[in-house]
Amino acid sequence: MSTVTVELELPEDWRALQLPEALHERLQDLLDRQDEQGSLSSQERREAEALVQLVDMLALMRLRAEAVQKRSA
Repeated sequence: MSTVTVELELPEDWRALQLPEALHERLQDLLDRQDEQGSLSSQERREAEALVQLVDMLALMRLRAEAVQKRSA
């Protein structure tokens, strides 16, 4: 397995690393539709999966930013 290291300048407020409101609303709409209808189209499912992956990535970045901030303090 290969490892890639990426340097990022983190925002002062690491809590800013979150899904934009419009994307959050879209994800919620897709999840609600799945609950109501029992399934999504393949395109909607791919979109929902991509948004969930983005949420997970941003959460990981927030956790790492918080850890760096605590070490720097």
